[in-house]
Amino acid sequence: MIIADKNYVLELIPQKHPMVMVDGLINNDKTTTISKLSLSKDNIFCSNGYFQEIGLIENIAQTAALRAGYKVMENEEKPAIGFIGAIKNMIIYKLPNDDDKLQTKITIINQLMKVIIIKGEVMLDNRLIAECEMKIFLQ
Repeated sequence: MIIADKNYVLELIPQKHPMVMVDGLINNDKTTTISKLSLSKDNIFCSNGYFQEIGLIENIAQTAALRAGYKVMENEEKPAIGFIGAIKNMIIYKLPNDDDKLQTKITIINQLMKVIIIKGEVMLDNRLIAECEMKIFLQ
């Protein structure tokens, strides 16, 4: 198990404030990565007391970026920049409140060269609140 704080996480992802949607690395193994995010009213994607849909999507994508950054930092390289190519089967069961703590798990479904297909799952209090499949292109 890995536990990385917010400062270390910022070294692993290309995003910078106010677009940072992960603040901790909980676990990383051969096929999965789990991040955490403590929401606040100051978050750019929080509105009317809730973390909005686009924030959940960005949180999943940044968990994938966190995984990629962690892998390259082990080899002392710079994190690659990724772009969302497609989102498939996005289901949002519940929008989290703007003070909730999320855990997001991504699982690698397939990877071919610089294209990664992941399954993303966002959890709140051990309950699935959002899921999707995402295709990410790495630069």
